[in-house]
Amino acid sequence: MPLNYSKWDNLELSDDSDIEGHPNIDKKSLIRWKQRDIHEKREMRRMHIAQLEADIACNEVLEPRLHQITADVEAKGPAEFSSLVERFKTNPSPEKPPTNAPQQKTYDEMLLALMLKVWEEAKKEGVEKDDPKLSEALAKGLKKHIEELGKHQEKLKQELAQEEVEQKKKITSDDIHEAWESHYVSPKPAPPPVKNAIASGSGSTNKVATTEFEVLNPKGVTTGQETFAGSSSKADPLDESAELPELTLSLEAFSRLPLGGYEQSWEFIKQHRDVIVPGASDALLVAAFTAQSEGKAKYAKQCVHQSLLLQYCDKLGKDGVSIFFRRMMSGDPRASAVFEKDIEDTYAHLCERVRISKAETEAAAEQEQIQLVPENPGQSISFNVPDGPPPERIQLEGEGLEGVNPEDVRRALQMRWDVFQGFAPAFQDALRSQSLDQVNKVLGNMKVEDAEQVVNMLDVAGILNFSEHGVRDDTGKANDDGDGDEDGEGEEEEEEEEQGDEQDVD
Repeated sequence: MPLNYSKWDNLELSDDSDIEGHPNIDKKSLIRWKQRDIHEKREMRRMHIAQLEADIACNEVLEPRLHQITADVEAKGPAEFSSLVERFKTNPSPEKPPTNAPQQKTYDEMLLALMLKVWEEAKKEGVEKDDPKLSEALAKGLKKHIEELGKHQEKLKQELAQEEVEQKKKITSDDIHEAWESHYVSPKPAPPPVKNAIASGSGSTNKVATTEFEVLNPKGVTTGQETFAGSSSKADPLDESAELPELTLSLEAFSRLPLGGYEQSWEFIKQHRDVIVPGASDALLVAAFTAQSEGKAKYAKQCVHQSLLLQYCDKLGKDGVSIFFRRMMSGDPRASAVFEKDIEDTYAHLCERVRISKAETEAAAEQEQIQLVPENPGQSISFNVPDGPPPERIQLEGEGLEGVNPEDVRRALQMRWDVFQGFAPAFQDALRSQSLDQVNKVLGNMKVEDAEQVVNMLDVAGILNFSEHGVRDDTGKANDDGDGDEDGEGEEEEEEEEQGDEQDVD
């Protein structure tokens, strides 16, 4: 069989006999010059090809725009031509060819130069601004340039093809590439389990070798082990103190897949390994419970569907994922009926658990109350209930009130009256009675949040008042000495000042 050596035709080889030069010039210099000449020509050819490709791409952008401008000028006349020229001058688009050339012109600047050239050519032909043939002359000039652009574009493409053929004649170092490579690629590490995953619910079991000892009373040993290890070996997944599993981003997207969309679930699992991890099924059930509590029944059922899907895949063994989806996507009515019934039963149980949880929460909320209670037996609670809105003018009298602004006092009293008026009539009557039991009775009938807000408003408006019977010293004990008399006098002066603030002297 004859050998085919044509694949070596593109190799550029040379030896010492190919290089001939002047005897006074050493051959090593001639070889280096020859190599540099070859590399310079290759680089110039590469740059020329890049320039040709850029020019062709630019012309492909300009040509359709020129066609559109020509059609608009023919339809609307010279006014459209002038409008386009004005827009290109005053508000040009920043879009330009993607080159690194300095001071690269934009497409609008190129079109503006061409249109001005067309206008100058029309003027040279004797067509003036008000000439009725101006529209025809402008359109004719545009069409002529479009035709020239088309011819130039074909010339550029032919030149580009010739340069590419010339570039591929010889095999260079740029053409060397790696065909294939065989090496060991370490597998990706297994994804981590879901945060707060319950260890007993992971589904996968590890086989551990154990040593068994023969004893005389095996039943007694078993009973003792159950007695001591029974409470510590079991974890309650419904324990309120335990942190619940949380959805990852992949599980969040997985839970949004439609019911019965086994093809979509299969493709998603193949692309996201972190879906089949310990705790994923529990996290989906927690998300279903939360969604059902918020009234999102459709999403809750989707979470239950995906959770049971992962449970079935885990229970079917090592190849459980492929076995489950092969059966479900084959349309086996027995497999689908069992799975769908399990979904309905689990979702019904979930709804019942949500209903019971809401009932327990409401019952707990009803039992919780806000009550006003003195901190110690020596303290009493009273209420500064306003009789009505403050007068228009307030005059303050008494020692220590010289720097107090009457307007500030009036605004404080007005705020107290507004807050009081905002309460329910039953609560207003309880405050007027000055009975702590009546006030606590009304507060006990309110929701906790509402009662907390009411107590806060009482405090801010100055209606709620805490007073001490006796005097407390630094140690917190009651003191009945002479110092207490002085403090009592101070309290009486403060009460007189408060009464003086509400006096009206016109």
